[in-house]
Amino acid sequence: MRYCVIMCGGVGSRFWPSSREERPKQFLDFFGSGRSLLQMTFDRVLELVPAERILLLTNKRYAPLIREQLPEIPAENILLEPARRNTAPCICWAAHHIAALDPEGSMVVLPSDHLVLKEKAFHESLRRGFEFVENADRLLTLGIRPSSPHTGYGYIQQDAPVESAEGFYKVKSFTEKPNAELAKVFLASGEFYWNAGIFLWKAKSVLEAFNRYDPETAAVFNRGNSDYGTPRESAFIDANYSSAPSNSIDYAIMEKADNVYVETVDIGWSDLGSWKALYDISPRDEHGNVTQNCRLIQQDCENTVFAISDREKIVVAKGLKDYIIADTGRALLIYPVADEQKIRQIVNDVKDRFGEEYV
Repeated sequence: MRYCVIMCGGVGSRFWPSSREERPKQFLDFFGSGRSLLQMTFDRVLELVPAERILLLTNKRYAPLIREQLPEIPAENILLEPARRNTAPCICWAAHHIAALDPEGSMVVLPSDHLVLKEKAFHESLRRGFEFVENADRLLTLGIRPSSPHTGYGYIQQDAPVESAEGFYKVKSFTEKPNAELAKVFLASGEFYWNAGIFLWKAKSVLEAFNRYDPETAAVFNRGNSDYGTPRESAFIDANYSSAPSNSIDYAIMEKADNVYVETVDIGWSDLGSWKALYDISPRDEHGNVTQNCRLIQQDCENTVFAISDREKIVVAKGLKDYIIADTGRALLIYPVADEQKIRQIVNDVKDRFGEEYV
């Protein structure tokens, strides 16, 4: 059977102050649709995987938010991490859990906070991806054809095409967030794709890869083989999860394995990783300004994001160009778009000076 794993334990600090530790961006409704990014991800995958086979991996502190936003998910499908350890331990645990329920089960792994505008293409891509990994011992990632030399994404270089599957290629290399000049070379070559962080494989295939390429993580979770799928699973995870090394699935497995493939797709994808990413996909007025949840009177403002948590607040601004204005009531950010990569450090500074309640 087919399963879906939605990873929803991140903090989203580049979206501060709207995204905070107590309610990160995956739980926010950025578009006024009445559905958060997590709920939109859940809705999107339902056509392919029923709710009873969708697993949510998250930090323990977000369990109440998940139950509030997705009450249709069975309680036993919410796997609660006692500590943050990046994506490799998260995926290793999920694969063990699925393998205990269904030794031949296949799985798609999705981030909870991405945007997909072409849902039909997304569904078709996942259907083809499931078939691809179910017929052989393969690890598959989705590659997005780049539209710009973006330096905030990882890149996947394609190798030889798979003769029996159009749009699938052996992976030649991964590159993590290149500099601007290298990103331009990647774009011009036509061989590179953005790494969407969406993966498909059989549970047993990725567990075999952990044993071979990341034995330290594998050793931690292999100790619980008799506990997965039983009432003892949660206690085992609570006692052992924190001892797993903090590592991404890309570094742990994908960059090392020899059975890694990429499916090249056009699904209208954005990782919504920053205010600039939100700006790029949002409707704008005739001056290039984006408003989120606010009423705006502006004079000579251009290419600026106004994101206000209070829908009743009126914002009056003059002379702002290429800025982020984000107001949550307790915190106000006024920051140049060009410097948005520094927001993570700003969050640390706020935490150090004013306390955790502001982040």
